[in-house]
Amino acid sequence: MTEAPFLPRERLFKQQNYFQNLTKHTYLKGRYDVITSVAIPLALAASSMFMIGRGVYNMSHGVGKKE
Repeated sequence: MTEAPFLPRERLFKQQNYFQNLTKHTYLKGRYDVITSVAIPLALAASSMFMIGRGVYNMSHGVGKKE
């Protein structure tokens, strides 16, 4: 009894050929790799810079100070 292959051979060869012939960096080869490797870190950095800037502004102007 033989088990069915996980992927058809033609599709596997096509994917191997695609990934071996790309000139992109290794971490950007996949379909959604740009989202996880570029967009999410940029969004986190932008939001943290915004919050730091807002905190510096609030501290320098005394906004939200309890007395």
